[in-house]
Amino acid sequence: MSMAKTMTEFDAKAADSGSKATERFKESGKRSGIAVPKERVSLLAREVLEAVYGTIRRHKVTYEEYNSLKDWLISVGDDGEWPLFLDVWVEHVVEEVATEDRQGSKGTIEGPYYVPNSPEQKTPARLPRRDDEPGIELTWRGQIRGLDGNGIAGGKVEVWHADGAGFYSQYAPGVPEWNLRGTVVADGDGNFEIQTMRPAPYQIPTDGACGKLIAAAGWHAWRPAHIHVKVSGPGMQQLTAQLYFPGDPHNEDDIASAVKPELILDPRPAADGKGEEMVYDFVLDPEA
Repeated sequence: MSMAKTMTEFDAKAADSGSKATERFKESGKRSGIAVPKERVSLLAREVLEAVYGTIRRHKVTYEEYNSLKDWLISVGDDGEWPLFLDVWVEHVVEEVATEDRQGSKGTIEGPYYVPNSPEQKTPARLPRRDDEPGIELTWRGQIRGLDGNGIAGGKVEVWHADGAGFYSQYAPGVPEWNLRGTVVADGDGNFEIQTMRPAPYQIPTDGACGKLIAAAGWHAWRPAHIHVKVSGPGMQQLTAQLYFPGDPHNEDDIASAVKPELILDPRPAADGKGEEMVYDFVLDPEA
């Protein structure tokens, strides 16, 4: 009599995480659309197509290459990897344009693995984790401030990140639902403390359509270790960012091109000898 195998995060498949990312996007409300003038749609569509035409003409693209592209585009949809493809290779430029007028803290891409409504705790907070969670203990202290330097009462930090093996809860089997995800409410002066674990670098899924592109182009699939955040406060623009660790070899060649110097952390050995601790603050811009 055979016994069913217990699935673990190491059994994660690109098609599974891709379909979940696609499902999340459909549920997010982001696809409700806006009333874009026809002239704007025409302008953007034509310029994108002209760029494609220029590439074909400049590099004498063959029918074999064209059909390979067509087959690959179909497989991206079949694998549910459009959110992954767009968030890895396109979003960083959209974010750059969308936040170019901000004076406060720098942000970067959201990525495909955000899940809203994570469990909320008041500071000091401890993100949900397994009893045997692998990795290094990390205590993070900071403050949410406005451009005037005053702390923001009611400020919140949503946090999510990969575990010590590079996997995200809700996108890999065998990982508890809210593992290393949470929303932390700062105190009346905007101060917060978050206890978590240091995440690991990881490769984006390579057994699906995006992996085929990476292999065919001879690229690497690595993202440096990072902590995702969404920081908010009453009357303030929400900041979406990723925070990175010094010395990671992929800070310089992140496949998602999302690393900025302002987002590099400075963890130090903890005073009590247990893991690491760091300080990183946020400055939010007021709502327009």
